Amino acid sequence: MTTDTETSMDGHSAPAVFAAKGIDVTPNKDKGLIKVIKRRGVDGDRPMIGDRVTVHYTGKLLSGKKFDSSRDRKEPFCFNLGKGQVLKAWDISVLSMQRGELCTLLCRPEYAYGEAGKPDKIPPNSLVLFEMELVKFEAEVLTNDGGITRRIKVKGDGYSNPNDGAAVDVHLEGSCGGHLFDCRDVRFIVGEAEDKAVPLGVDRAMAQMQKGECCVLYLKPKYGFGREGKPEFKIGPDKDIVYEVTLKDFQRAKESWEMDLNEKLESATLVKLKGNQYAKTGWYNQAVIQYQRIVSWLEMECGTGMEQQKRIREFLLTSHLNLALCFLRLKEFSQVVESCNKVIELDESNEKALYRRGEARLLCNEFSLAMTDFQQVLHVNSSNRAARAQISICQGKIREHHEIDKRTYANMFQKFAEHDAKVGKMKKRKWNQGLKSNQNGEVGIKRRRRSQECPS
Repeated sequence: MTTDTETSMDGHSAPAVFAAKGIDVTPNKDKGLIKVIKRRGVDGDRPMIGDRVTVHYTGKLLSGKKFDSSRDRKEPFCFNLGKGQVLKAWDISVLSMQRGELCTLLCRPEYAYGEAGKPDKIPPNSLVLFEMELVKFEAEVLTNDGGITRRIKVKGDGYSNPNDGAAVDVHLEGSCGGHLFDCRDVRFIVGEAEDKAVPLGVDRAMAQMQKGECCVLYLKPKYGFGREGKPEFKIGPDKDIVYEVTLKDFQRAKESWEMDLNEKLESATLVKLKGNQYAKTGWYNQAVIQYQRIVSWLEMECGTGMEQQKRIREFLLTSHLNLALCFLRLKEFSQVVESCNKVIELDESNEKALYRRGEARLLCNEFSLAMTDFQQVLHVNSSNRAARAQISICQGKIREHHEIDKRTYANMFQKFAEHDAKVGKMKKRKWNQGLKSNQNGEVGIKRRRRSQECPS
């Protein structure tokens, strides 16, 4: 790839300059996008599809007129590469760049603003120039907590993705610290990957993959093999792991709208059993997936008869209660409260929901709210000794916090009093000094007056 730091890219000679010095970076080599490197980047990885990239750019017409610039705004621009969020020219050209690289691009209309152009800025069917600098790039984050990040090596086909319950055929290559520990073709059900010793992070990434896609997943321990590790793979506890995943094929499960109520109720029975199995073995994240599937199927259903209504209500009560228990074990306390509230909407005196909500609130140091929940438990079942014990704990915690507050405020007021006394003393001292100064001044004036009144 050539480098040109001197040649001006403005004016109608630009196409000739690019033809002589540039390189065609289009996939099909149609010369629709020509690049000239002005400054080479740092050797190493190039961005991949889906990466979050940060660039500086300046856009000009061939006349040299500037129409846009991140540098003028003094703020770089970020986007996810290869997702159609920006001009086609950008998605293609940035894939060819290295970190720190500065280049100039000549873009034909079909790779830039097309036949229409851009009103008041870019005429129809215009060739445009971009100076582009790749500031940095990083893996795409797939989860809110940053526990799963992805880099796409090969883009998949179509717009469909596997859903929970889909059967997927994948090729896996897992590594830890550069050591390959897993290499196989495997078929599993999304949401049940643990049955095939496939980590949760791979399972959760399926929903954002397309057929034929090959990507690299970087998994934190929560989405890998957790605190227990995986002895059969010789993976110790709390290890970050990397999986290269190729989605070869998949068959989607039926969506809620594709199932009638009887199908949903039959499927809910099997999914509930699967969720209970995961919960008993301590795989709470996997259990959550199953219970949430039941809720998504039935939360908007009413049923046509008493029997159906009763079954729907029982499934929803059980699913929300089990979700509360799983979230409690996962220490996601706001989710516990939310799940318990759903149960209480259906059954305001549900003993388990009140107790679990109280537990979550106690662990969040919301002692008064927790005590109210445990008191409601006793109102429902006066013989619940666990709730009585929790009330004692809440009362102790409230007293403890009151004592801490008292000491804090006592110290605070003492400091205020000391400060006020100190300020008062300083004011008094200044006042006395001022008074003394005034008195000395008056004495001096009187002496001067007397001396002036004496005969010379």
